Amino acid sequence: MSLGIYIQVPFCQTKCTYCNFHTGVAARSMYAPYARAVEREIAEHAALYAAAGLPHAATAANQAVDTIYLGGGTPSLLDPADLASMLGTLRTCFACADCEVTLEADPETIDAPKAAAWLSAGINRISLGTQSFNDSELAAAGRMHRRDDTFRAADLLRAAGFANLSFDLIAGLPHQTAESWQESLDQLLSLHPEHVSIYLLEIDEGSRLGRESLAGGARYGASAIPEDDAMAAFYERGCAQLAAAGYEHYEISNWALPGKRSRHNLKYWRREPYLGLGAGAHSFDGRWRWANAHDPSAYVAAIGEGRLPIEQREEVTRKQALDEEMFLGLRQLEGIDLARIERQYDVQLGPRIEELKAQGLVERDGPRVRLAPNRLTVSNEVFVALLD
Repeated sequence: MSLGIYIQVPFCQTKCTYCNFHTGVAARSMYAPYARAVEREIAEHAALYAAAGLPHAATAANQAVDTIYLGGGTPSLLDPADLASMLGTLRTCFACADCEVTLEADPETIDAPKAAAWLSAGINRISLGTQSFNDSELAAAGRMHRRDDTFRAADLLRAAGFANLSFDLIAGLPHQTAESWQESLDQLLSLHPEHVSIYLLEIDEGSRLGRESLAGGARYGASAIPEDDAMAAFYERGCAQLAAAGYEHYEISNWALPGKRSRHNLKYWRREPYLGLGAGAHSFDGRWRWANAHDPSAYVAAIGEGRLPIEQREEVTRKQALDEEMFLGLRQLEGIDLARIERQYDVQLGPRIEELKAQGLVERDGPRVRLAPNRLTVSNEVFVALLD
């Protein structure tokens, strides 16, 4: 089985109000040392894994690499030469062939020289942090870019030669209305990206907006968050318009033109192996999960001392693996192969599936089970009922 590699770049220009990730604003002087540390982690991965007590990680690293994903944070903040250097080191130390290489980028960070340098470095897919095409919504969310920046960025990327762009939208941002959501959908479709992600806003206590909303406050537009029913309606409208425009709905939050699904993200949903490099990056080899320390300064210091700063390590139990198979598998619109799962895990899930089918939560077609189309917006409730 081929390997995916994820490189975490935990730096942002500002922290979005809804963000609960371990990322943050850092001095630009941190960027180059961080890139050098990631290169060293790549170049010395076998010795670092062995010293950290992760011999299984070295085995995973021997697999051929066919997807690379530079995420964050905002990787497009880094000097293109640093991105190229990290990718060059990766290709030297791993067997990379026919790779999908994705870079997450914010619209306001893109210019023509950067776009050309990214393409020259072998990056062939850009995931653009769009979120909305409404300036009021973007401002309330703490985003640095505005609608015009997205159009300008799309033009620059196309002119540079990028033929695989992914845009994302968030349904449920503060001040969002049915009209503004329709405008965002229309403008996104006018740019005709190859891939689209739509996420429902999460009210998470790990974010400023989430804490304010849960406390009943009004800062960050917390009092102007749309109701759950409105968010669900926005999502369903997106489903309908993307389908009409020829996009395949292949995962709850993701749509693609034919042949343009995210090969890297499919690895996560299919529980395939991936290695994470950089501060806060997670890895999975099919049996074990582990993660690097989140603090970028601590990460750089540890790598400089010749050690990998592992923050957590866990052997996945059989029960956890089964739950993941069900949860991640049902996020995909094609669903799960129930017969394979029952055989592989020596379980009988048929009676439980029939109960959920009777409740209208899932559909069954021979051995395949999938979420009912009208239950996608309440998928977490279905997962709880299934895994209970």
